[in-house]
Amino acid sequence: MDVETVSRRVLSEFAEMPGMALTPRQASLLFGLDQDLCRVVLDALVDAAYLRQRNDGAVTLGHRVAA
Repeated sequence: MDVETVSRRVLSEFAEMPGMALTPRQASLLFGLDQDLCRVVLDALVDAAYLRQRNDGAVTLGHRVAA
């Protein structure tokens, strides 16, 4: 599985449930991903502002809308 494909899948889940907030570990379990791959994907989505990371470490939907 490549990072781009996984990123689209993860982002679509957050977009379907805008109030969802997950820690990296929870995201790894929910999406069935290796923790390292999950961290790479989450970091990339946070860097692109599709997701944002809260002070408690959880990630939520960011302000940028996917095109």
